[in-house]
Amino acid sequence: MRRLYSTFAQGPPGIGLLLIRLVAGGTAIAIAVGGFRSGLPLAAALLQVLCIALGSLLVIGLWTPFGGTLLALTALWSALAHPQYRWGCVVIGTLGAALALVGPGMWSVDARLFGWKRLEIRDRPQRQLPPESP
Repeated sequence: MRRLYSTFAQGPPGIGLLLIRLVAGGTAIAIAVGGFRSGLPLAAALLQVLCIALGSLLVIGLWTPFGGTLLALTALWSALAHPQYRWGCVVIGTLGAALALVGPGMWSVDARLFGWKRLEIRDRPQRQLPPESP
C-alpha cells in the first residue's frame, strides 16, 4: 500500500477523503440494500452483495485502491445495464475511481495498517569486552 501513496492525507484533505469514502460507500450500500427489496434474480443479487462488500470496504477505508476500482467497474456495468439509473451510477463510479487514485486519507484502516510508523530506537548498552590476557 505504501508503494501506491507516498503519504496519507492529513488535516482538511484527509477529512475530505473521509467524507468522499462515507458518501460513496454509504450510497453503494444503500442502493444495494434497496435492490434486494425488489426481488432480484440470483445474478443480480450477487452483484448487490458485491456492492455491499465494496461499499463497506470504502466506508472503513480498507483496501481502498482495490475497492474503489471494483466499485468504478461495477458502477460502469450497472450504468450500461440500467440506463434509467445511468447518472447515479456515473457519480458513484467516479467517486470510486477518484478514491482508487488518490487514496483513503489518514482516517482509514489502510493508514493504520500501511502508513508510516514512528520507531523509537533506544541506545544499546556497550558490550563489555573480556580482559586481554598477557
